Amino acid sequence: MSAPVLDKTPTSTTPPGPKSLTEGNQGIGILIALWAFVVLPFAAVLAAVPVAWGWGLSWLDVAMFVVLYVVSGMGIGTGFHRYLTHGSFKANRPLRVALTIAGSLAIEGNPTQWVADHRRHHAFSDREGDPHSPWRYGESVWGLTKGLLYAHVGWLFHRELSNRARFAPDLLADRDIRRIDRAFPAIVAISVLLPGVIGGLATWSWHGALSGVFWAGLVRIAVLHHVTWSINSICHVYGERPFETRDGDKASNFWPLAILSFGESWHNLHHADPTCARHGVDRGQIDLNARLIWIFEKLGWATNVRWPKADRLDAKRIARAGTMGS
Repeated sequence: MSAPVLDKTPTSTTPPGPKSLTEGNQGIGILIALWAFVVLPFAAVLAAVPVAWGWGLSWLDVAMFVVLYVVSGMGIGTGFHRYLTHGSFKANRPLRVALTIAGSLAIEGNPTQWVADHRRHHAFSDREGDPHSPWRYGESVWGLTKGLLYAHVGWLFHRELSNRARFAPDLLADRDIRRIDRAFPAIVAISVLLPGVIGGLATWSWHGALSGVFWAGLVRIAVLHHVTWSINSICHVYGERPFETRDGDKASNFWPLAILSFGESWHNLHHADPTCARHGVDRGQIDLNARLIWIFEKLGWATNVRWPKADRLDAKRIARAGTMGS
């Protein structure tokens, strides 16, 4: 399969010289959308119990929830994170496009901005310049509490957009990715409304449509968002740190999130070796994103996979694993 076609047309008018970390504040439209997709899904989760008691939860709702959660969650972990951000493997063009669309269904931002933010996070992890470090307010109880809230969700409402020309020039130069960026509002609508369409047609009722939107749309989005945000917050404060990271980088492993995050919560090894395709490298560490990459490799869709190497892991392993600490 041919490689992605790159558009050589200049995509930035940034003058020569060092590029700034950010490229301006978010627009009011983005802020309104953020409030809608943070507050409304969270409210949906709070309402889930009484709604389930009154309406019931159909097997169709469960099936749509699981399918869309897996597709969008692994789209973020395998697609946005391990592939687009860190280049843990190379993908043929259909897989590249499919993974980018799947990640966009999570409604965590368009792919280019997501990647720019995450590459900036790695460049300045838990130091000045990190867009969402939980340690930004200090190590006191109040400072860390405030920092955890900021890292979990607060940063989304007070951020300056990471400079895509600096942190994601490869994606800005890719015609396919730019098209998906532009199509992001339509992908958002599909992610929310498609379960309602399927539920309505399957049951031929408004009840089926509303139930689909609620469970496989809003609740699924809320759960996935908070799992992803927990990697930014919890996984930089609490957990095991068996591998050495850069000074100040407090990325940790938090095993309770391993299944829901498809392996993203093995965060310490990831920060110790960011391009590694497998994050859960020790016995018993389930990493479903790595298994998916393995499947893609066996099918011939993914190549040049950066699998962990024993000598590299041994060189980074700390003699005695650290746990939560300042």
